[in-house]
Order: sequence, then C-alpha cells, then structure tokens
Amino acid sequence: MHRLWLIFAQAVTVSVAALFVIQTLKPEWLAWRSPASGAAPRVVAIQQATPPADARKVASYAEAAQAALPAVVHIYTSQEVRRHPFIDDPVFRHFFGDRFGNDTQRQSGLGSGVIVSTDGLVLTNNHVIESADEIEVALQDGRKAKAKLVGADPESDLAVLRIVGNGLNNRPLTPITFAAAESLRIGDVVLAIGNPFGVGQTVTSGIVSALGRTHLGINTFENFIQTDAAINPGNSGGALVDSNGHLVGINTAIYSQSGGSMGIGFAIPVSLAKSVMEQIIKTGTVTRGWIGVEVQDLTPELAESFGVRPDQGALIAGVMRGSPADKAGVKPGDVLLTVGEQPVKDAQGMLDLIAALAPGESARFGLVRAGKPLAVMITVGKRPRPAR
Repeated sequence: MHRLWLIFAQAVTVSVAALFVIQTLKPEWLAWRSPASGAAPRVVAIQQATPPADARKVASYAEAAQAALPAVVHIYTSQEVRRHPFIDDPVFRHFFGDRFGNDTQRQSGLGSGVIVSTDGLVLTNNHVIESADEIEVALQDGRKAKAKLVGADPESDLAVLRIVGNGLNNRPLTPITFAAAESLRIGDVVLAIGNPFGVGQTVTSGIVSALGRTHLGINTFENFIQTDAAINPGNSGGALVDSNGHLVGINTAIYSQSGGSMGIGFAIPVSLAKSVMEQIIKTGTVTRGWIGVEVQDLTPELAESFGVRPDQGALIAGVMRGSPADKAGVKPGDVLLTVGEQPVKDAQGMLDLIAALAPGESARFGLVRAGKPLAVMITVGKRPRPAR
C-alpha cells in the first residue's frame, strides 16, 4: 500500500511539472481549455468589411483648381533702361570711352494675371507691368501672345491688360468666375495660383487668416485679405480663389524677411478689384474724390485733448492752400467726424470715404473745432494722379 501511494505521488508531481512546462513554452497546445469565467478570450475574431475603391472620402480641391487654372496667365515684361546717366555726355565718353558698353540694356520681370473676359482682358498688379515696354502673356495650354496696357491704378496696385496679336490661334479664352462680394469668411479655404519664381503654374492652399487688413504701407488704398497660402515672387497678380474655384482676390504682396513665403500673404479683395477694373476699362483710369487735407490717426491723448472718443474721427494735420477743404474753411487742428452720413473711424477710413465721392459733388463734413461741433459743405475735387 505504501508503495502504491509513493507511485501515485510521483505521477502527480511529474504531471504537474509537465503541465507547467507546456503552459510556459507551448500554451497553444492547451487551446482546447475553456477560458476562466469572466476572463476575456485571447483572440477576438472581427469581421472587417472591405469598402469599394471609389468609396474613400478624401478632401480635395482638384475641381476648384481645374476650374481656375485656365484663367491664370504668366506675364513676362521687359523694359529698356539706361546703364549710366552720363553715357551721352561727350566729355564722359572722351575720358571713359565705351567701357560701360551700350548706353541701354533690357531688364525683364515676371508675374501673373487673371483672364476676366473672353475678349482677352487680363487683371494683374500694377507693379508687375509698371514701366514695361513689352508685355507677353503665356496661357496654361502653352499659347503665348503680346499684351498691351489698357490702364493702371498705382494707388490700389491694379492694372488691366488686353491680349493682342496672333498667338491665340483663334481658340477661345477661359475667363475666371468672380465670387460674390463679401462672401469670404475668416477660416475659409483658399487657393493661390500663379507662377512663383518662374517655375511654372503652381497651386498652393491655405485659409483666410484675416480680412480688412490696413495700415500696412503697401498701397494708398488698402483693404487686404490675409492668407497663409504660400505666395512667392512671381505670384503677384495671380488669382486667389475659393473652394469653388471662384476669384476672391488678386495676390499682391507677402510679409517676408527672407524673400520667400513665411505664411503671411496679402491679396486685394475681388470687390475692390472689380470696381477699379470697371473704371479702368471704361475710362482708362480711376477717378477718386479729394479735398486736399493731410490727416493722422487720433491717439488716446489727442482724443482726450480734443474732447472726442479715441475710436472716432481723424485729425486734420494740414490743409493744402487753394484746395476744396481750404475754400470751405477747414483748418489744421480740426477733427473730422463724419463724411456725409458716414462716421470716420480713422485716417484710412476717412481717405476711403472721400475717395468714394464723385468730383464736383458737394458733401457735408462734420468737424469738431475747439471742442465744439461744426458742419461745412465741401465741393469735392478730383484726386491728383500720384507721381511715378
């Protein structure tokens, strides 16, 4: 009996040892065992549906780009410039001869533009074509043609060209579609299309970072769209379009310390561009109102001293002799509060309100002089063309 018990104990010990070894080294041999109550199974079978290849939902702006790309052109300019101001002076030539080479040379530039009509009108920046003797445009499909200047407005940095010559091969042009005015919102996706650094037509994407940017010192009349879509040299005059491929702005400038894009670009909104373009097409120039005053923004200290709120009005710092304002009795030190029925918020706002008035029109200007309200009627003049 003792011997049988000893054999049984040895068998149990060997079995437990074997079970431990198998559990440690080959647990799959014990897969037949049911999991302990409440324990999660080691392998969970999941049925995964395989979607068809065309069911993927990927954000893409390919349709918007394809709609706008044919309307964006590359603009190549050249101009003849003198190499030295005294090259024609006989005394200069006597001492220096022709070591300076020819007295003239050609400089070239590049930019972009947007086709706005089927008859070949192109909207671009004034600084792209300024002083150019020859202008050539290249379309997306490879066609090239000469262009001539219809008119320009340096104060808003806009210009209109017309494609001429025989480079179009009697094939139609594809004009851009303008977006509805004031439809753009901060956060909207936008695409910038142009010819950066001359590498060829390029599309970059971003969002609208801000609207109504002013006081940048870029143009006289400023109301910029700010975007982080990459804008680089050569993009100037190109299209800024929304997610439908509709024109919302004309790419104009970048903020950069290196010359390349740093995520801060500026575009002229389509509402301003359309207004300027229509005037240029109609008359060849842009006519704005003018009264002949120099203004500055009110600081909180100045506003307190003049008895007005710091968020209203603009200080008349100077009055041009013989100007409409001078004839109406406006004096330096007056604070302009209203133009017509429109309140003046700052110097830039005053400039915009006066520019919108038609020359020859009489308008009521609300002032504060020595702390007392004053109203004068001014016959608006025509804003002089800025010096080149």
